[in-house]
Amino acid sequence: MSPTLLSLAFAVALAASLLVKFWLSSRQVRHVASHRGQVPAAFAGNVTLAAHQKAADYTIARSRFGLLALAFNAAVLLGWTLLGGLSALNGWVLDASLALPESWQAMGYQLGLVAVFMLIGALLDLPWELWSTFRIEQAFGFNRTTLGLFFADMLKGLALGVLLGLPILALILWLMGAAGPRWWLWAWGAWMGFNLLVMVIYPSVIAPLFNKFEPLADAALKERVEKLMARCGFAAKGLFVMDGSRRSAHGNAYFSGFGPAKRVVFFDTLLAKLNGAEVEAVLAHELGHFKHRHITKRIVLMFAMSLAGFALLGWLMQQPAFYLGLGVVPNLGAPNDALALMLFLLAGPVFGFFVTPLASHFSRRDEFQADAYARAQASGHDLSSALLKLHEDNAGTLTPDPVYARFYYSHPPAAERLAALAS
Repeated sequence: MSPTLLSLAFAVALAASLLVKFWLSSRQVRHVASHRGQVPAAFAGNVTLAAHQKAADYTIARSRFGLLALAFNAAVLLGWTLLGGLSALNGWVLDASLALPESWQAMGYQLGLVAVFMLIGALLDLPWELWSTFRIEQAFGFNRTTLGLFFADMLKGLALGVLLGLPILALILWLMGAAGPRWWLWAWGAWMGFNLLVMVIYPSVIAPLFNKFEPLADAALKERVEKLMARCGFAAKGLFVMDGSRRSAHGNAYFSGFGPAKRVVFFDTLLAKLNGAEVEAVLAHELGHFKHRHITKRIVLMFAMSLAGFALLGWLMQQPAFYLGLGVVPNLGAPNDALALMLFLLAGPVFGFFVTPLASHFSRRDEFQADAYARAQASGHDLSSALLKLHEDNAGTLTPDPVYARFYYSHPPAAERLAALAS
């Protein structure tokens, strides 16, 4: 592999992905703006013009903001790689690690490099997150997060990163240096075990750090939901209501956990907007994903892609051109494991971007299957009614650009979903 060829391939891929993203976002803005003045005929009797225009304005505002963030993130990525930012950071952290006891220097340097890199990334992202939350979401009436809660969440996330992230990172880095040529297979096993552990402990340990979960108190709704789950052959550890309104006006429902630790969770905002039959239909849709084993298939796919990724990294980190081609001078007297890992995580998404429409296609297919299951187990009419309410309350546009939707949308556009439910 030639460093020059890799640099050129990376630059071309980055430029091409940036141009495609700009083109798609521009199409979305123009298409939504051009249809802002009139509610689509299929929704004329159910959606007001004011709600339709709010959804259009919200979509346009988020898309334009996304274009600015996109340009900024591309510049940051270029700075870290081809312009030498990561190489400079690596040299600084390596020099600083010499102050550590000799037995701690190698691991201390590598963990420190990742930690400082992540900290800088978080600081760079912070203004964008603040603007998104307190300007865009606030302007459209969705934000309920206070500044204090925002930073409390950030600090909790940082603490979790230290408590959970550092040990698994240290283990993987140790395996990279000590487990021989097949280190990537052992590291993959450790990573998968870590992910499964997080799935198990998330509902009862992690999620309560950020939200309050109360048992579902509505007896009639609880009976309706339990009957639905019995019909579908689904067992859960409990039915809970989450205080989603503490942070946002958006509504949702989801399953969390893995195996016997699964929970059904409703946002309080969802229960405030939908009636019992509509909640049942939404839950039936989620059960459809389990019935068709969509969740299991996605986990298996994640395992397979992670294995391929670790194997590819195992080969790339042995190639000097991998470092030099991405703007980094590899270490001579210190391990390059953390450096290789970060370069891989920086460059991988640039090349992986081009499979986005394929992933979106299969995700939309799964959503149609889950909708069909919900129609069979509950009511297609109630699911359609719920989807309309959620689209209106979440300001989801009813007129997305078709090309943009085919490329990015993990869920079918509202018009297609409702047409399929009515057929």
